[in-house]
Amino acid sequence: MQPVLNVEDIKRVEIALTRVGVSVSELMHRAGYAAAQEALGMGGDISNVVILVGLGNNGGDGWVAAEALRSRNCNVKVVTPLEPDQISGDLARQMAQRAVRAGVSVLVGPSRQELIDLLATADVVLDCMLGTGFHGKVRAPFDIWIECLNQSGARVLSVDVPSGLSAQKGQVESACVVADVTVTMIALKPGLIADAGRDVCGSIVVAPLAEQTERLVVEADPVAWRVDLEDYLASVPAQLNDCDKYSRGSVLVVGGSSRFPGAAVFAAKAAARAGAGYVTLAVPEAIVSCVQMMLPEVPVIGLPCDAEGVFTEEAALLVLQLAAMRTVTLVGPGMRVSGGTVKVTSALLDSELPVIVDADALNCIARLTNNNLPDFPELTRRTAPLIMTPHRRELGRLVNQVDNPPASLVGQLEAARKIVWADGGSELVIVAKGTATGCVGVQKAVLPKPGPVTLATAGSGDVLAGTIAGRLAQVAGQVDDLPTFCSLACEVHAYAGQLAAEKFGVRGAMAGDICDVIGLASDALEEQIAFPMADFEEAAE
Repeated sequence: MQPVLNVEDIKRVEIALTRVGVSVSELMHRAGYAAAQEALGMGGDISNVVILVGLGNNGGDGWVAAEALRSRNCNVKVVTPLEPDQISGDLARQMAQRAVRAGVSVLVGPSRQELIDLLATADVVLDCMLGTGFHGKVRAPFDIWIECLNQSGARVLSVDVPSGLSAQKGQVESACVVADVTVTMIALKPGLIADAGRDVCGSIVVAPLAEQTERLVVEADPVAWRVDLEDYLASVPAQLNDCDKYSRGSVLVVGGSSRFPGAAVFAAKAAARAGAGYVTLAVPEAIVSCVQMMLPEVPVIGLPCDAEGVFTEEAALLVLQLAAMRTVTLVGPGMRVSGGTVKVTSALLDSELPVIVDADALNCIARLTNNNLPDFPELTRRTAPLIMTPHRRELGRLVNQVDNPPASLVGQLEAARKIVWADGGSELVIVAKGTATGCVGVQKAVLPKPGPVTLATAGSGDVLAGTIAGRLAQVAGQVDDLPTFCSLACEVHAYAGQLAAEKFGVRGAMAGDICDVIGLASDALEEQIAFPMADFEEAAE
């Protein structure tokens, strides 16, 4: 797994490195050389290099990279807002002066046309304008430089973070460099892998800068861990020929209403596609016939409902009886919020059965707790797995942030931790959904590889919840590392989104299309996990 550190924690690691003998000057040299090395490895002829520098340490990295590239016989020109001698930061000024002495050419405060003409000659451009401490709107001249760079068509390598992007929150408020490669120092930052960061960073390379970095980063308590495929090996359900439909696990999906009958169907179908051997739907009795026609492979049980086709309180006891006969229960898709659905949800929370809580069941919990679940940890404390799958608005309703739901990956993680830390147990995981999803447990938060924009469609969340349920049923609800297990289910869902997009288009794929390829996505990912070198060997042949 790759650690992800908050920007403030990166600064603490830098301080810790100086205490073990790696000076700030040495760190800057290593950062600049790492950037130069990566630039040379971008392929093709790297003869003419333009480096856009700011006035801080990020600019200092650029001056070091300029000197390193000059020593490799590249024609290097550094574009700077000020003469090297006028740079206020001592270290950055020293690096600039040294680069000039080494023969690096400098262009100070160019006009727009001068910059456009220069960028047209570049084989690669290094972006060293604004570093990890930046947030807000980009000011002149960098806003103009970024505009010219993005319009130039040149290949771009950003150092530490694309200028204009918040490395912490992944937000862009004005101009932002769109990079082909980002070389980030010490560790990943949250903003690089979420929200706007996904669109502007290109390929991300981590330069640790020192042999002590790995230990110090772990000691800094990463905000999350990004998973590699090899980390999923223990999360892959065994596939044995000596099995029947019951030994593959059973899932009960509780949900649906007259207004939203399809949500529960998507979830049930996804559970089956994900590998559960026996899936049952429990829906309001008013929609039984409709649901049976939509999904004939799955038995459908009708439960008491009101005139609007929503569960009544009498359904709660029946749901518990059904859940006791199943491996895993998923509650919430399309269920709506009422006195009856609140009763159904609370009854399942009071049980000691593996439960996945999604969609309206989350909103029922918000109603039960007056939008502040952390104040009611007794609701979630249990001995069996409890997985909650809120998107950002649902998560906001659970942590008293109705009017200001989490707007970034960092915000999602913070909100989810309020819930899991109040609970304190290892059986609770919050799958905090967003442009990047975090699977948050009491011990760690795990970040699956995000999927395509195809997943941003109605019903996609129901498919994810069903996928988690189907996979959890296959291991009888018993998992040692629940956040990582949930993360793999998220990656299966993401890969299914990619497969659906290839067939129906990125904007044209619907939830049903994603659902239909969950099984194919599972097989493909599990093969990559089990045989990680297979693709490489085939390519080599």
